[in-house]
Amino acid sequence: MIYNWQQKDWCAFHYDSSAVEELLFAIAEETGHISGLIAGLTDKIKTETIIQIMVSEALNTSSIEGEYLSRQDVMSSIKNNLGLNEQIENIKDKNAAGAGELMVAVRESFFEPLTEEMLFSWHRMLLGNSTKIKVGSWRKHRSPMQIVSGSIGKEKVHFEAPPSNQVPKEMDRFINWFNATAPGMENEIRKAPIRSGIAHLYFESIHPFEDGNGRMGRAIAEKALSQTIGRPVLLSLSQEIEKNKKSYYSTIEKAQKNNEITDWLEYFVKLIYAAQLEAKKLIGFTLQKTMLIDHYKEQLNERQMKVILKMLESPDGFKGGMSAKKYISINKTSKATATRDLQQLTEMGLLILTGGGRSTHYFIKQ
Repeated sequence: MIYNWQQKDWCAFHYDSSAVEELLFAIAEETGHISGLIAGLTDKIKTETIIQIMVSEALNTSSIEGEYLSRQDVMSSIKNNLGLNEQIENIKDKNAAGAGELMVAVRESFFEPLTEEMLFSWHRMLLGNSTKIKVGSWRKHRSPMQIVSGSIGKEKVHFEAPPSNQVPKEMDRFINWFNATAPGMENEIRKAPIRSGIAHLYFESIHPFEDGNGRMGRAIAEKALSQTIGRPVLLSLSQEIEKNKKSYYSTIEKAQKNNEITDWLEYFVKLIYAAQLEAKKLIGFTLQKTMLIDHYKEQLNERQMKVILKMLESPDGFKGGMSAKKYISINKTSKATATRDLQQLTEMGLLILTGGGRSTHYFIKQ
């Protein structure tokens, strides 16, 4: 098999931009809508929205790789790194701490040129606790860097990256390309989704680290989007990828077999548009959540507020709804207290009740 990096036109990616013109227009419109929505939010709601999107990206970019992080630890890490906690919170899950730190670093340095040291620093944040791989440097092992699936003896090689001894040269060229295509530079790519899509594919095709390439590549895609838009992007690409990982892997595998990348860009631009729609949904949810809490905060006791906040952690809702058993577990209280508290929340109109008996569940009233 001959891969993209083995071909004469490697790095000279070509594509038919007309195939994504309508989507690019739709993305530009949504970018304007979201900017308008954000401008109209209070600082409190704006900050809450940004945190929720960064948490979603951190959780999903790790989940794609089969690593499941503590949502609370990721959120604490992000707040620590943004300076939003009055006291630095101790985080037990060091991987979650690193993922949160990376989200903030990518966001706060979005307009800075990409450098080798920046990538090494991000890699140390992400995998600094690992003792099994070389962290914060390009891979150096002699064995092929392959993307493989299947059981032992029945492996299928989906892609093989350039040998390790070629990585420093390839990454120098990638970094130079990334900076030369930034806003105002000699080879500027003005369409943010196209630059982001090429950057992600280009980086993943080099696969320069021993581990963490997928997560690093998605951070680079976000940086490319943010630079070209001119502000830190407000969306989670990883959330959309996680919804259909099979499609992501099959599309990038096909794209890595030649340097005509129209199909890849169609996929990636659609991904960005879907992520924008989710971001807009999250903004609306956060606004609704804040108004709901402000309206009821004087009527709720500490236990009830704790549960309502738990139920409002995600716009996708609290899985399965609230039950007396869950309420007891969250608040470490008695069944009688849980039942009374939930009944009060229902009478207030904050929760709606479904089912009966052991199947009784409560949901936030929309």
